[in-house]
Amino acid sequence: MTGTELLIAAALDAIGGDPRRLPHPVRVIGRCIAWFDHRIRMICRSGTSLRLAGICLAAGLPMTVFCLSAMMIEAADHFAGWLGSALSIGLASTTLAARDLWDHVRAVSGPLGVGDLPATRRAVAMIVGRDTAELSESETARATVETIAESAADGVIAPLLYLTIGGAPLALAYKAVNTLDSMIGHRDERYVDFGWASARLDDLANWIPARLAAVLLLVGAGLATGQPERIRNGWTVLRRDGHRHPSPNSGRPEAAMAGILGVKLGGTNFYDGIAHDRPVLGREGRDAAPHDIPPAAKIMVTASALGVVLAVGLRCLA
Repeated sequence: MTGTELLIAAALDAIGGDPRRLPHPVRVIGRCIAWFDHRIRMICRSGTSLRLAGICLAAGLPMTVFCLSAMMIEAADHFAGWLGSALSIGLASTTLAARDLWDHVRAVSGPLGVGDLPATRRAVAMIVGRDTAELSESETARATVETIAESAADGVIAPLLYLTIGGAPLALAYKAVNTLDSMIGHRDERYVDFGWASARLDDLANWIPARLAAVLLLVGAGLATGQPERIRNGWTVLRRDGHRHPSPNSGRPEAAMAGILGVKLGGTNFYDGIAHDRPVLGREGRDAAPHDIPPAAKIMVTASALGVVLAVGLRCLA
């Protein structure tokens, strides 16, 4: 993938996002995972067999996605060079989620700004996995800011990194890994064995992107706000608290954002009515508030733009 193709793909995502009426590779991947989940449980009963099946799925699905997409692009390029380039650009744009994240954040901040808490909770439920029915105004703001930080990493920076390294096929393989983790990479009774390999593979795939995203958020904060002290505060909290999150990756961008905004992230979340306590990131900060969402979104957009510039520059130099 050339630098120009990557830039066009990023522009397509920024302009159009994820058109709901068009087929999307991630939705197809999700249906495949659901199909395998159902079928495998008809065959595998023990924890050992489920773990082995989960390893095969975690290794096989991303590899299949990579090979199929590479073959499609190669076939299109063989037919006509412009067609192969167009297909590569189109597939690459589906791996990026900056516009979708922006739209979801606006869907939260709109009702939150006018005090419509029930509508805010419904909007937050579209972007988080935790229970939202009883969230307070501050908790909806915290959940949104945490999602902005985490999604900047796995929805924008990680795909950009893999587009830079291996074009659309590798970025789509990453999306398969990420979707596997989202759907089955849980530690509950149902998925503790079957989703084990998917969760570990996602940790590995996001190790570098999460740390790169944290740095880009810090730089983006300086550019977006013109306040160097935000960079210093974000760096302090990132170094101190970034490793305290249960995930080896999510805590990095979340800690950076906590320091940048001067808020506390993490704490107690409820999943299916069960409380899960997480360490607080930025413990000296205040509680998150609705007015923290717009600057967090602005910083995410700036960091994403920096990521695009970096990726395009690297492709042009390659």
